Amino acid sequence: MNPEAAQYQKRMSNPFIFWWAMLFKLPSVIFWRIRIKSISEEKCEVTIPYSWRSQNPFKSIYFAALAGAAELSTGALCQLSMAGRGKFSMLVVDFRAEYHKKANGKITFACNQGRELTELIHNLETEQTAKLTLVSTGTNPQGEIVAKFYVTWSFKRKT
Repeated sequence: MNPEAAQYQKRMSNPFIFWWAMLFKLPSVIFWRIRIKSISEEKCEVTIPYSWRSQNPFKSIYFAALAGAAELSTGALCQLSMAGRGKFSMLVVDFRAEYHKKANGKITFACNQGRELTELIHNLETEQTAKLTLVSTGTNPQGEIVAKFYVTWSFKRKT
């Protein structure tokens, strides 16, 4: 891991710095109380609690809050993979969701495609674009799959 990536990992793992970063960039993450549980070159885990802030009228977590947590688990992994490797632009170009169980507890979203993502970023030439679909799987405290989100990111290496 290069020094910039290590610095990004350290910042996102610090609850205070993470809170300030999200306050200015993604305030809904603060409202829903989404947290980065762990982030490494291989995997990013994000949690979202079931509370009055994230619930819908059906006593489960609102689909948009689940989507936000899932997207963060993939997006933070993207940012870590790009750190220190030059300038990039990134954009979500497709988003798909599967819901399997009612989300009425603390849900942990995990994306474990870090190696695949790092390889794609490393091999991307200047002004070249590439797409990658990252899967974020949400599980409840019992380990049951609650939802799966398929987030397709487009990357372009800038000059």
